[in-house]
Amino acid sequence: MADPFLYNTGERSRYGCLGHEVQIEHIKAYVCRPSFFTDKAVIVVHDVFGWLFPDIRYIVDLIAGHGYITICPDFFKGTEPWKSTDHWADFADWMKHHDPMKVDKEADVVLKYLKEQCDAKKIGIVGFSWGGMAVHHLMLKNPQLAAGVSLYGIIRDSEERYNLLNPTFFIFGERDHTISYDQITLLEEKLKQYCQVAYKIKVYPGQVHGFAQLKPEDMKPDDKPYIEEARKDMIDWINTFV
Repeated sequence: MADPFLYNTGERSRYGCLGHEVQIEHIKAYVCRPSFFTDKAVIVVHDVFGWLFPDIRYIVDLIAGHGYITICPDFFKGTEPWKSTDHWADFADWMKHHDPMKVDKEADVVLKYLKEQCDAKKIGIVGFSWGGMAVHHLMLKNPQLAAGVSLYGIIRDSEERYNLLNPTFFIFGERDHTISYDQITLLEEKLKQYCQVAYKIKVYPGQVHGFAQLKPEDMKPDDKPYIEEARKDMIDWINTFV
């Protein structure tokens, strides 16, 4: 099987983060606040490269710049993230110890922190790849999350994955060979059948897995319009429902 992470994860320009790290009970998190008071917050769920990966911190700062207290917790709880130098043959075994459907405890800890320490009244969630699967899961389970955006993450092995509790937006890349077009079509058909809340599915032309979280200097010129469109769509969804 080919390595699905087709965007270059080895070389990353240094990124000077705008936020700071905090300890919340048993997990660490990266937090960035806007320059003005807000009672709205967004949880960002990282991909397999973890909460320290520069691209995900850039996304946290980007969302905070749109007026949200934004937080990326370490959903791996201090364990090793996947690295670009790891062997793809070991990925299935790594995933057994990093299950995106086992994030409920950490989500509750972060929700409590946002409400009690940051005075957040309304909270949304955004997740990428591994984090996209976690968002899909949490939008089925946790009514405290007002809205979700799942980017190229899809729960494949559950028949109970369509009755979303609150508005959820699914973003995919056309050339993401980890998620087939048939899977996206099935998701759309089943959501139409079972989902009682607002949802949206959008596929971005020519885009591979991981496309929407690249920093500007790491983007290819042909991809940049689609990356910017996906981010605008993500922010618009959050603005509408959070």
